[in-house]
Amino acid sequence: MLKRLVPDNFVLVLLGIIVLASLLPVRGEMARIAELVSALAIFLLFFLHGLRLPRAEVLTAMRNWRLQLIIFLFVFAVMPLAGQAVATIATPFLPAIFITGLVFLTILPSTVQSAISYSSIAGGNVAASVMAAAALNLSAIFITPLLVVLLIGGVGNAGIGGDVVIKIAAIVLLPFTIGQIAQGKLGSWAAKRKSLLSFMDKAAIAIAVYVAFSASVVAGLWSRVDMGTLVILTGFIVLLLAFAFCASWLLGKMLNIPRTDHISLIFAGSHKSIATGAPLAAILFAGPEAGTIILPALIYHQLQLIVSAPVASRLARE
Repeated sequence: MLKRLVPDNFVLVLLGIIVLASLLPVRGEMARIAELVSALAIFLLFFLHGLRLPRAEVLTAMRNWRLQLIIFLFVFAVMPLAGQAVATIATPFLPAIFITGLVFLTILPSTVQSAISYSSIAGGNVAASVMAAAALNLSAIFITPLLVVLLIGGVGNAGIGGDVVIKIAAIVLLPFTIGQIAQGKLGSWAAKRKSLLSFMDKAAIAIAVYVAFSASVVAGLWSRVDMGTLVILTGFIVLLLAFAFCASWLLGKMLNIPRTDHISLIFAGSHKSIATGAPLAAILFAGPEAGTIILPALIYHQLQLIVSAPVASRLARE
């Protein structure tokens, strides 16, 4: 029962990081050092993404362009529109920072690991799921910042000025490109050290979350938010998650796509990546807002895993 309720131990680690940041946030001069460490961690994270993403796999799966286009539009068009609708409904009930967080989570790409894993369990098109995860996360480097400006803009103190463009280029695009170039020489080395690279990957995300959330705590987050607000926030996140699963299922039925492709659409369309969301939030949102804005994405991430297990099992039985 516990494993079903908490299927991803790393989400528990991130929740523990939030508790640690609440009790022992970094302040003053240490905060500035921590921000530098966080930037280096994000650089490492996207280098590892570039190193581990096989170019041959991407080219092979790109042939199923119709399915990839459907998934792409669902993730970056349908879900952001749903986020806007839910944000409008939630505005009277939640602080503005959480409204921003709700919209932000809907413009994130799909997860890499869990969307592929659940698609495989359910009998989906695994190659297409791998390609979708790769394409969505790569596209998110460009599209998520643009959608932040279009849908959030000044509300979340977000924008793409010259400094943000430089940041994205320096600690996202540059390391990813270096990773792709280094794949020829380091690809076999990386393939033999999946556990080590996975640990480094997760450590980078944890650092980014800790630093961002610390800034929110120092700015007085918990003095402005009570348990009732968190319960209401979770309710709206559940609404978004229900929409994601139901709309992706209905869209596949309407378009009459093959069953295996339909399953890939359901999981790639409904899942959201905290691995991409946390670093991008740290870059895109000024001041202490980033830590608070990623909280809805953290909650959504855990809930999507809980819901996906029985859904995948049922699809497999069918």
